[in-house]
Parts: sequence; C-alpha cells; structure tokens
Amino acid sequence: MSRTRVLLVDDHEVVRLGLMTLINDQADMEVVGEAGTASEALLAVERLRPDVVLMDIRLPGEGGLEATERITHAFPESKVVILTSFADDGLVVRAIQAGAAGYVLKQVGNEELLRAIQAAARGQAVLDPMTTQRLLARVRETERRAEQDAFRELSAREMEVLAEVARGHTNAQIGRSLYLSEKTVRNYVSTILEKLHLTNRIELATYAVEHHIFDRLRSE
Repeated sequence: MSRTRVLLVDDHEVVRLGLMTLINDQADMEVVGEAGTASEALLAVERLRPDVVLMDIRLPGEGGLEATERITHAFPESKVVILTSFADDGLVVRAIQAGAAGYVLKQVGNEELLRAIQAAARGQAVLDPMTTQRLLARVRETERRAEQDAFRELSAREMEVLAEVARGHTNAQIGRSLYLSEKTVRNYVSTILEKLHLTNRIELATYAVEHHIFDRLRSE
C-alpha cells in the first residue's frame, strides 16, 4: 500500500514534532521532511516531491502564502494545505488564490486533520468547516447585495417594461399590457439598455432572469 508523503513546514519545532508523531502513527502516511522557513520548504519540495505540504502562514522571511504560490506553480503535483491558527477569511481567500488545496485551523481534531491531508492528496479541496460557513455567508451576502443593486438605476415603470421583455413579449404586446404606445415602449427599452450597459433584448432578458426580476417584483 502506497503511503501519502507529507512535508511539514512550520517555524516551531515542537509543532513539527507533534505533527510528525501523529502522521507517522498512521499506516497510510509518512512525514518525508521538515522545513522551518519558506526557502527551506521550496528546496525540500524540489528534492522530496511530497504528496502534501502542511504549510504554516507565518514563517520567517517570505511568508507561507508566498511559498504556497511558488510551490503550486513549480510543483503542482504537491498539494499545499495551509495549517494555521488564524481564522481570517481574507487569508483563506488569499490562500486559495495562491493555489492552496486546503485551509485548516490548528485547533481541529487529529482525525479532521488526517482526513484533510488524505483529501488533499486525492486532489480534493479542503476547508475548515467554520471557515467554510463564514465564507459561504459572505458569498451569499455579496450575492444578495448584487441582487439589490442589479436594478438600482431603473424606475418602477422601467422594471415593469423589463419584466415584459424577460417574458419574451414584443413592444406591441408590452404596450397593450402596460397601456403604453409602442414608441414609448421602444424608448423605455433603449433607456434600460443604456442604464444596464447592455446591447440587445436577448441580453436584457437574460440579465433580468439571472437577477430574479420576477421575485423582486413580487416582493415589492
């Protein structure tokens, strides 16, 4: 049975020792090297080609995120899991942008950490559960605000016209539905296109549906 080969990167020797003891106790894992700085980590990855790198963020000199980016760029087969004490959403985003396969807090239990290592070795993304919940909440809040802002420039009447466009109605049909002349509808459509920076009715309809215009109108 092949073992998952792990490189430990942390500037605290006692932390590395604890991790080494935990990992080497597993039948399917082994620690193949250690590093206390980012530069040492890069050299170790080049020499050892581990399956997984457990990387601390706070390292002397070049930080763990910078090292992660260099490792994932030069040695994509070695998956980096950030193991840190910092439950910071901004750092999570930066870690993912740097190419990290996971972000795990040092406060997690042993079993969770071991599962994270194996998941990363299989090419799966790993995030601390609490961190995941916070990020999802942030994403949902961002989406909610985007929804609110999607039609910010439009008047109530323009919203009604846009909804009719989203239903696939012609200018004549919209005019009859909203008691407007066809020319007035055409002017409304042109104004809406300009305000939303779109170029044609298909784009308008797509935009309206993607931003849930009918839900928005029902809630008002």
